[in-house]
Amino acid sequence: MKKLMLFCTMFIMLAGCGKEEEIPQILNVDLAVDPIQGEVKEPVKFRAKVTYGDEKVKDADDVSFEIWLANSEDHDKVAAKHKGNGIYEIEKTFDEEGTYYVYAHVTARDMHSMPKEEFVIGKPTPPEQNDGKKEMDEMNDEDMN
Repeated sequence: MKKLMLFCTMFIMLAGCGKEEEIPQILNVDLAVDPIQGEVKEPVKFRAKVTYGDEKVKDADDVSFEIWLANSEDHDKVAAKHKGNGIYEIEKTFDEEGTYYVYAHVTARDMHSMPKEEFVIGKPTPPEQNDGKKEMDEMNDEDMN
């Protein structure tokens, strides 16, 4: 009986040792705008490099770019295509000079990331002056719908 108990105890201990705990990774999105100072009617590339730990994410659930002119209520949201190696991108031209903003909305591995960049087309216009409260209110409104 003692041998059976010892065997069972060793089996349970060895079975528990074989399990490796998965370390949670972070969804990382590197957002790039090229050029950061563009011209009217010339293409601008928006690129999001998406990684999860060391893995290049090739199968994100959603990658889109939300672009708007500073202090404007009109936001344009464009879905991005995967170009390879975890890179998602779009190209867009602008008809109006000014200071612009872009959010990369990325959903992958049950996480969401929204890095933001400012860029200028032609001559800059006054940037948005808020403490982020308006943006947080808008995100909360979206979550409620």
